[in-house]
Amino acid sequence: MLAVLSLAELFAMSLWFSASAVAPQLAVVWGLSATQAAWLTTAVQFGFVAGALVSAALTLSDVIPTRYLFAASALVGAGATLALATVVQSAFVAVGLRFVTGVALAGVYPPGMKLIAGWFRRGRGLAIGTLIGALTIGTALPHLLRALGGIDQPRLVLIGAAGFATLSALLVLLVRPGPYQSPAAPFDPGAVRRILGDRPTLLANLGYFGHMWELYAVWTWIPLFLTISYEASESPLATPTAAALTAFGTIAIGGLGALVAGRAADRWGRTTITAASLVISGTACLLAGVVFGASPLIVTPFVLVWGFAIVADSAQFSTAVSELADPSYMGTALTLQTALGFFLTVFTIQLTPIIAEVVGWQWAFAPLIVGPAVGTLAMLRLRRIPAATKLAGGRG
Repeated sequence: MLAVLSLAELFAMSLWFSASAVAPQLAVVWGLSATQAAWLTTAVQFGFVAGALVSAALTLSDVIPTRYLFAASALVGAGATLALATVVQSAFVAVGLRFVTGVALAGVYPPGMKLIAGWFRRGRGLAIGTLIGALTIGTALPHLLRALGGIDQPRLVLIGAAGFATLSALLVLLVRPGPYQSPAAPFDPGAVRRILGDRPTLLANLGYFGHMWELYAVWTWIPLFLTISYEASESPLATPTAAALTAFGTIAIGGLGALVAGRAADRWGRTTITAASLVISGTACLLAGVVFGASPLIVTPFVLVWGFAIVADSAQFSTAVSELADPSYMGTALTLQTALGFFLTVFTIQLTPIIAEVVGWQWAFAPLIVGPAVGTLAMLRLRRIPAATKLAGGRG
């Protein structure tokens, strides 16, 4: 079940950056500035937040059979992306379809975590880490499609992502509810209020929010950062194809990071591993300016370490919520966490190019360090309270 669900999540999440990966080409066709092109990703974030908030308010993840919610959502996202590739000729309509894609992904990501949590009690950190690792590789897939023939073929990349999402919808129907899956719960309008008022869950969410402040801004803009950095480099290795492959690797290696961190968190504690990951990725926000314009032999290892660490902690925040929240409304708690976290990403995705216009892309990521700093403090605080014994079998 873990293998099938991870593969389904991987394919579905290829929708997320399908337009962002080809944003430079679409910007030329539609005459967009860098800030306007950012809306191709920001619209997905807004759509995800809207979809997740509605889902949380109506407790859809706990009322509707989860695999059916996942499959239907993946098909809606595939349809919106296929329309973007084949019939859209304007940025306005494209942004609307990207919003719909985000709404659809709100029915994929959190329900996927709930499904896998139903199969694991021990080793849940590793299991959800595996799922988030697959998700991470999925978000990188459009960059790989672009590098393998889609440099000047944006429609090819979009159609490929839509095809992957359709396959995802078929795969998830093979996933059965696990032995630890809570039965369908009745609609409870007070569930969200109780989740928000629970202090241990709040601290886990604050850690997640700090992580999200950085993550999607980096994922969205690292391809452009690498392109400009390689253009500034005198190395013959700094080609557009190399930049696209490096962007894919930077995001995709986070899949390995999530897997390794999941194993480590089950053994040494979730608060320890998340805090360490936040410190590493936050430091990289500052050091990115130092390696900018250097040879790919220097830049590539740096961004790969950054990509490994930046998402390594992601699954552990979700796992922590699954261990701290009321099991009957775990799906709602996870959906609410992701909704609020992705809402934050809207600001940093839009803020990063504005900062770049002032200080250049060399230092555009430096302000993102605020998120990892806040997240680290929240996780260290969580480790000191009694509720931490619920995490990772008592390891905190």
